[in-house]
Amino acid sequence: MTFQTLKTVGHNGRKERKKGMAKGFLPVTREEMEERGIERPDFVYVIGDAYVDHPSFGHAIISRVLEAHGYSVCIISQPDWKDEGSIDVFGRPKLAFLVSAGNMDSMVNHYYVSGKRRQEDAYTPGGKAGKRPDHAAVVYGNLIRRTYKDVPIILGGIEASLRRMAHYDYWSDSFRRSILLDSQADLISYGMGEKSIVEIADALASGIDVKDITFVAGTVYKTKKPDEVYGGVRLPSYEEMKADKKRYADSFLVQHNNTDPINGNVLMEGYPGGVYVVQNPPQKPLTMQEMDDVYALPYMRTYHPSYESQGGVPAIREIKFSLISNRGCFGGCSFCALTFHQGRTVQVRSHESILEEAKELIQDKDFKGYIHDVGGPTANFRAPSCQDQLVRGVCKNRQCLFPKPCPHLNADHRDYLKLLRSLRALPGVKKVFIRSGIRFDYLLADPDDTFFRELVQYHVSGQLKVAPEHICDAVLKRMGKPENAVYEKFRKKYARLNEELGLKQYLVPYLMSSHPGSTLKEAVALAEYLRDLGYMPEQVQDFYPTPSTMSTVMYYTEIDPRDGKPVYVCKNPHEKAMQRALIQYRNPKNYDLVHEALTKAGRTDLIGFGPKCLIRPRKEERSRAGGGRKTAERTGQTGKNGQMAGKSRQPETRRKKTIRNVHQKKTGGK
Repeated sequence: MTFQTLKTVGHNGRKERKKGMAKGFLPVTREEMEERGIERPDFVYVIGDAYVDHPSFGHAIISRVLEAHGYSVCIISQPDWKDEGSIDVFGRPKLAFLVSAGNMDSMVNHYYVSGKRRQEDAYTPGGKAGKRPDHAAVVYGNLIRRTYKDVPIILGGIEASLRRMAHYDYWSDSFRRSILLDSQADLISYGMGEKSIVEIADALASGIDVKDITFVAGTVYKTKKPDEVYGGVRLPSYEEMKADKKRYADSFLVQHNNTDPINGNVLMEGYPGGVYVVQNPPQKPLTMQEMDDVYALPYMRTYHPSYESQGGVPAIREIKFSLISNRGCFGGCSFCALTFHQGRTVQVRSHESILEEAKELIQDKDFKGYIHDVGGPTANFRAPSCQDQLVRGVCKNRQCLFPKPCPHLNADHRDYLKLLRSLRALPGVKKVFIRSGIRFDYLLADPDDTFFRELVQYHVSGQLKVAPEHICDAVLKRMGKPENAVYEKFRKKYARLNEELGLKQYLVPYLMSSHPGSTLKEAVALAEYLRDLGYMPEQVQDFYPTPSTMSTVMYYTEIDPRDGKPVYVCKNPHEKAMQRALIQYRNPKNYDLVHEALTKAGRTDLIGFGPKCLIRPRKEERSRAGGGRKTAERTGQTGKNGQMAGKSRQPETRRKKTIRNVHQKKTGGK
């Protein structure tokens, strides 16, 4: 049986699928297994998340796809990794153990970028932290191997996918081996694994030894026979990369350029002892029909009822009334791992499939009339960026949107617009929001403004969140983001459309501090921009070096792999704090950090009482300046910064500014 055999029939596909399969949740206990009539499962799936049977959770998709192909799956959720008996709930599976750390990398799940431990885990019952170990996939793999010496172990999920080759680990500040070796697993199914997991299952079921499963797209395996690998490109060895960061930068660029199923090469990475980790090209993108089939499977669309007494699983709240319309992203942001995980080719579901799911949401007793999101990695991507991608694969040395939109880019929102209109027209739907984010440069590349207008009119809930990330072109270049002029054009157009429609909706830009390439000079420039805009962000994201992103490689090597040039990297925690504080310079708690940052940057002209100043001087500084502000106002003299400190101003009662968003005076806040 292959993935191609998973078919549905017309608009009734979802109903037909459900009728042909067992109802209810997959077994999480031996009692539930026996109730299903399973004596011994084909697969035991060990996961770091609570079991949520919803298509936003990778373990639910993989389990349901396997079930649809005739394989039984039992789930061990968040086992006690200190107890070897915790993975023996169902005994020895017939075919293999599947292992996933969860929907997030376990280290990102556990730690802030500062290294401080998070106190909550949205993927755990009751939001309780500490239910999974650090580097969960590695720990679970070794736990299984100690108990079952020869049962195949297949890793999947984002943690395994992004750590499939040698990589920099921010949390230990070390260069680590492929997770395949550290976990003692046999295979990695990376990326979107629906096709690869079925091929693996069919191979195991036919009696093929797991060590001989070397032919499946979207997998990583190990071998001591590199000469038998057909057409493999040899990357620098682990030892070479560990000794020379430049070699790692070179290796990652090759990996980055081989993430396409059509033109991607087999990659080989050598380790001591004559072991090679071999990465096959990714699985082919799912067709629209195949995407529909996956989302038509009989998900329960909620968490396992055993979690109810513990308060449920918080993560379900964000996605319960949201719709996934696409996968993949051709945006190419340097700090994002989507290219490495999902690929650059956009895969979409049909309107019929999405509308059918929307009708199910409407029937939910908790539905209040609001669809929270319709999107994916990037909401307004509803097709591959160009038709050439489907024949030749994505370009290896060119991006679709960066630094300028490619001449071959098909910027067209008509399909997405039609989908949104259909959803708005459904009985019981009051509002359809877009929360997963839009790519504003792609929106501007569309010569037709219809979507932009309807986005503002119907799909914004008071605030539209977009991600310019920074305003300095030197930093944006390292980020793989468009020039600031593009965002400015978008901001002004958004304001104009709101004015024309008689609306007052704000634009909320996501901003990032301390990204490679950002010095204190660029951080100060960003603060000045926010000053002129009249905007104070409530939250600021420090750059987080997660595995297998271009930016993380820059952080570790201090080299941009794309041009081989050195890059300034802010690694000192105190400087990071200063860059972050500058973005929130209005917050009184940040005063000392902002003062220090401006002094170090040679920008004390921004310390004073003038309209361009970010903060006021300290009292002792005012005294040294000859009486401070009052003296300057009385005499009309200029301060140290060369600006008029104040002329004969009348006394005024100043209202204390809050730390909330300050949307005033400028067009971006209209």
